[in-house]
Amino acid sequence: MNRVVRVVTPVLLAVTLVWSGIAAADTRIGFVNAGRVTSEAPQAEAARASLEDEFGPRDRAISEEQEALREMENRLNRDGAVMSESEQQRLQRDLVARQRELRRAEEEFREDFNMRRNEELGRLQRRIVETIDDLAESEGFDLIVSEGVIFASDRVDITDRVLERLQQDFDNQ
Repeated sequence: MNRVVRVVTPVLLAVTLVWSGIAAADTRIGFVNAGRVTSEAPQAEAARASLEDEFGPRDRAISEEQEALREMENRLNRDGAVMSESEQQRLQRDLVARQRELRRAEEEFREDFNMRRNEELGRLQRRIVETIDDLAESEGFDLIVSEGVIFASDRVDITDRVLERLQQDFDNQ
């Protein structure tokens, strides 16, 4: 229900403004494709690169540990019958302990990564909203809509201009 209200409200507002005889001629309405801006903004690529730099080594270490555990399991399956019982038990205990530690490391990694990704996404979304606000104010728009729009002509689509401003901001950093 909440989603319907968020989708329908901007559309109804835009339609009301356009159809009202009072301000229809003077009203400037724009549309922004938020998904496209979020994926194509240079700040988004910088955030992805930052996350890769920060979490890449941990991800590779987890992958290496997974491979090492697969090799241990293969060794246990392959050579278990010819091992002494104590050696086989020791290898099984070691395998179980390392699997437990790996699961813990994977969970910590996921939590840390998700928190940082959400921080970066929040920062990006705030920057996009600020850019849209600045553009709307400087170019005299009365209404900018985004989500829930079924069709927007090129005449009202300002997505490219938002991306250009984000690029300028990124280049000026």
